[in-house]
Amino acid sequence: MERRQLEYFIAVVEHGGFTAAAIALHVAQPSLSHAIRALEREFGGSLFHRLPHGVVLTAAGEALVQPAQQVLRDLSTAGALVREVLGLSGGRLDIVSQTTLSVDPLAGLLGRFHRAHPKVSVRVVDPERGAAVALMVAAGRCELGLVDASVPTADLSSIDLPAQEMHVVLPPDHPHPAGPTITSRELAALDLIVTPPGTETRAALDDVCTALGVAPRIVVETAHRAMIVPLVLSGVGASLLPTSMAQDAALRGARMLSNRPRLLRHGRLVWRSGPLSPAAQAFVDLASSPAPPPPQVENL
Repeated sequence: MERRQLEYFIAVVEHGGFTAAAIALHVAQPSLSHAIRALEREFGGSLFHRLPHGVVLTAAGEALVQPAQQVLRDLSTAGALVREVLGLSGGRLDIVSQTTLSVDPLAGLLGRFHRAHPKVSVRVVDPERGAAVALMVAAGRCELGLVDASVPTADLSSIDLPAQEMHVVLPPDHPHPAGPTITSRELAALDLIVTPPGTETRAALDDVCTALGVAPRIVVETAHRAMIVPLVLSGVGASLLPTSMAQDAALRGARMLSNRPRLLRHGRLVWRSGPLSPAAQAFVDLASSPAPPPPQVENL
């Protein structure tokens, strides 16, 4: 079995067919098909059902996916470690992160990481649910993951990230009294724009309403987070957002309020036990250290 065969196999799985995989890998389709057939001969059975418009994994193929991903991940880590010893730079870092954690703190962490390691390319994957983060890291599909601290990650190594405050954003002309704060009971009484169950902001809102013994007044539920601020600005309702997203909404005209008591979310950086690639280890080290203070602007 060769690394190239496993790479071709995973590419066919990810792209849903031989033609699309060959295009993505920039190889001739006959070469890719030949490599897959050789792999199937070695295993003694078919890995794919060949259909008129694509392929579907057989039971044997499904059993191979996770081990193949982990073998490729381990080979990549080994190669990166050797390159580091030889004084080479570069490589790639794969991170899976819940959407709001990608906005904050991941974007800021990646800014610091890029300044320190500009030749490392980064790929960020966005799962639909927080539980998928832990599963993708455990399966070796991504080396690092950012996930809400409430998601079980017992089998993974982890560090907790600094708490991030969540804020309420209201339409510009909302009748809520002037001032920078809103109570939890007032929040629960608002017409709300929410993300689907299982997302961290929805969980925070549901926790507030459960504690008060009321049901949230949901006017729009959407998985399209890019819709939320435009919906708020158009007067459809209020929403609960992480600080950085709420600040962006305020710059566009929304009212940004701090809940009392404060609503805090706790993120966690996770990875599989064992050696990390140099890029991943550098990112973990960076995330474990405090962020430097912002530069001081001198008055002229």
